[in-house]
Amino acid sequence: MDEEGMVTDDKKSFVKANPKLTVLPLVALIFYEVSGGPFGVEDSVRAGGGPLLSLLGFLIFPFIWSIPEALVTAELATSFPENGGYVIWISSAFGPFWGFQEGFWKWFSGVMDNALYPVLFLDYLKHSFPIFNNLIARIPALLGITVSLTYLNYRGLHIVGFSAVSLAAFSLLPFLVMGILSIPRIRPKQWLVVDFKKVDWRGYFNSMFWNLNYWDKASTLAGEVENPSKTFPKALLGAVVLVASSYLIPLLAGTGALNSSSGEWTDGYFAEVGMLIGGFWLKWWIQAAAAMSNLGLFEAEMSGDAFQLLGMSEMGMLPAIFASRKKGKEWCWLFIKKLPQRQYTNRLFCLTLQRKYPLSFSSYEDD
Repeated sequence: MDEEGMVTDDKKSFVKANPKLTVLPLVALIFYEVSGGPFGVEDSVRAGGGPLLSLLGFLIFPFIWSIPEALVTAELATSFPENGGYVIWISSAFGPFWGFQEGFWKWFSGVMDNALYPVLFLDYLKHSFPIFNNLIARIPALLGITVSLTYLNYRGLHIVGFSAVSLAAFSLLPFLVMGILSIPRIRPKQWLVVDFKKVDWRGYFNSMFWNLNYWDKASTLAGEVENPSKTFPKALLGAVVLVASSYLIPLLAGTGALNSSSGEWTDGYFAEVGMLIGGFWLKWWIQAAAAMSNLGLFEAEMSGDAFQLLGMSEMGMLPAIFASRKKGKEWCWLFIKKLPQRQYTNRLFCLTLQRKYPLSFSSYEDD
């Protein structure tokens, strides 16, 4: 009895040290893995020759691309609820060699991508604080941001999750306000404008795929999710709705309320839209939201990369130190160096996995 009591106490202390992710923090992390907000989708209006194709794209593409990819991720993450995600899936389907290749190159592209976010954060701030144009101030600021965010990741994934919730709320709220303020000025006929002579199809489809991709990244955190068979499907569904809405609401507001030419819709134009609809205060709010969104992107990317290495270590692909924890905190962040991300599709190996594990793929559908 005493031994059982000790085991129970150990388990309780371990659970306290490792709080699991629930639906809302996981939604926020997925949101930042995929999107981070509508910053950058302005170019879809220019590439689409007007608002119509841009709006149709963000209405239709989630159904033909995002939702299928999210369903694949939900099914596989609940069938293999362990840290490592797609590395485990590919290893199970094609063997450890290809699993390692996927893991290494995905990690490499991720950490290179993550180096951009502190730089982009300062690039937004330097418009209001020109001192950050000088290397004397810029380099210490970059180091300070990187160390601070890395320490936040070290403190625990649950802290990162709730930080992502706060950052997402701050980043999206100005666009909700902009949408409400634009209602009296909306002219629905402006949404139907399209000039096919100006359509850049390559840029248009690139914008669609870039802004609606990477749903599989959160799978690397599967071992840290509470009741993954129920939490993952709910979180992915919520994230799909949140991402699509975060694009459509600002686009509907801006293109419906303003009579701007498609050529004016370039990266960063939402700040100008905010000024024209609400005033300078809304422009500054949108710029601050864009800056803060980069912090959320950094944290989500670092968490995914860290737990991917942890999972690979637990599989024997990396030295055991990558899986070391102290008081419930992952240490593998120490090996994440702050260095565009590339998507590796999941669909190729799904049929192989289903043949090998035919019974396991009903795990979240039956709950």
